[in-house]
Amino acid sequence: MIEILLQAERAMSVGLLDQAERLYRQAAASDPRNSIAVVGLARVAIERGDDRTAYGLGLRALGIDPENEAARRLVDRLGEVMRHRGETVPDAAPAVPGAEGLESSEPAAASAEPSAVDAASPPSETAAERRPGRLRRLLRFGR
Repeated sequence: MIEILLQAERAMSVGLLDQAERLYRQAAASDPRNSIAVVGLARVAIERGDDRTAYGLGLRALGIDPENEAARRLVDRLGEVMRHRGETVPDAAPAVPGAEGLESSEPAAASAEPSAVDAASPPSETAAERRPGRLRRLLRFGR
């Protein structure tokens, strides 16, 4: 199990989101109580600009392991970002793509609504170019 998570982490670090998602889903399907794999799926959703799915997955990870500090920071920070945008922040895991059916090998569908980051980014900027800074900013808040 650890090897799968390490492979997923390596894939994330070089921007191979589909591969990382497949590996995290594989880990979560093998062990549905693996909150680390669920946090990994949340991180994939963040990289894709799908904060609502990431938030739901973070809540799911906390439901599995309330002591998971990475999940706690992710949920707290995303909740703050979503409230700042004026969005409603659910108290429980919402029914969002990727929050259930972790055994699926299909990537989660993109959100129908563009995120504020997508709307503010110049069209020439790719997700790969914004990825490192955005994730770092989201997770740095909780330290």
